[in-house]
Amino acid sequence: MSGVHRRNFLTAATAGSLAVPLAGSRSAEAGDESFSNNVPDPLLAGKELPTFKFELEKSEGKVIGGSYGKEATVEQLPISKGIAGVSMRLEPGAMRELHWHATAAEWAFIVEGRVRTTVIDPDGAAETNDFNPGDVWYFPRGHGHMLECLGDRPCHFILIFDNGYFSEFGTFSISDWIGHVPRPLLAKNFGLPESAFEGFPTEEVYFARGKLPPAEPARPLQGWKPPALTHKYELLKRPPNGVFKGGREWRVDSTTFPISRTITGVVFDLEPGGLRELHWHPTADEWQYVIEGELSVTLFGSHGRYRAERLSKGDVGYIPQGYGHSLENVGTKPCRVLIGLNAGVYAKIDLSEWIAGNPLDVLATNFGKPASLFERFPRRDVFIAPNDDAAPARPVGSPDR
Repeated sequence: MSGVHRRNFLTAATAGSLAVPLAGSRSAEAGDESFSNNVPDPLLAGKELPTFKFELEKSEGKVIGGSYGKEATVEQLPISKGIAGVSMRLEPGAMRELHWHATAAEWAFIVEGRVRTTVIDPDGAAETNDFNPGDVWYFPRGHGHMLECLGDRPCHFILIFDNGYFSEFGTFSISDWIGHVPRPLLAKNFGLPESAFEGFPTEEVYFARGKLPPAEPARPLQGWKPPALTHKYELLKRPPNGVFKGGREWRVDSTTFPISRTITGVVFDLEPGGLRELHWHPTADEWQYVIEGELSVTLFGSHGRYRAERLSKGDVGYIPQGYGHSLENVGTKPCRVLIGLNAGVYAKIDLSEWIAGNPLDVLATNFGKPASLFERFPRRDVFIAPNDDAAPARPVGSPDR
């Protein structure tokens, strides 16, 4: 347990001072490191499940000029303790200034427009990359970076952080730091006269605005010094992991994008009526952002607790680790959903797959039904079911799931 030793657990609970660890600390005192929910969460211990929906794009956020950042943390969505998310828009010439995140790694998906990033690691290696729609980046916790809009059109991207307590508005920005260091100390640090720092911002800039960046990245002051692992992955330029009658899936985790050690990203396209079947993730929480369409999400939390939420474009959903859930396109148009999981390796168990893994006699005894009924069940996981009630869903092709 993080923050509360096992031997003190009962004492702390009795005293009414149970310490809940910060989500994002994916470690246990012993055993499986992926299991971080080893302290009971009072929010999930009630007779009814709490809401797991937040209308992110309808929130106010932080707006400067034509740029904004809107966040979903435990403050806005209390159930979301393991993952936070941000919707960010940059206008042409705008830059999310040089900054770092002390308590979370950052994963991003480009929805529209083009973005340039620079990032530096503890070894002093720096990388500059240009991103297009469908591309992904990952910055490990504490690595300094910046984000800027490329070209003469705005860009929009979704940021996912592996800590629900993280706040984009409580990050560490370079202007805020330099603006509060005494000039004599700055002069000594950089070997420059104090006058060199006259006119520097005294407060956090957050979104800096200037000329459009050059078409090609400029050479860093230190020269080119690339890192061992790239921070860029072109997710939607690759073939889907699975193509089905009811939709398709793209997925990226550390097995294909090695630097992304704490976050897995998924993009689902669901046709009208398409269903990402009932399943659970044994090693991760799930954060959802609806890019397009209308989605019904269900959540099962044991002891008869069940809840459904309808998510529209710009809404966020959250599923705690190990909780059963499903996603269904309930609109008349295709639906696209971005999903982030706070684990570096993807893992799931589908309900149809679980049933198919048991003998007929076991299923008959469990449900009190004749074995002949289960002869009609799928022989493998359905994964995505189409809008077709006449026949069991069958995957198309040979996806790697």
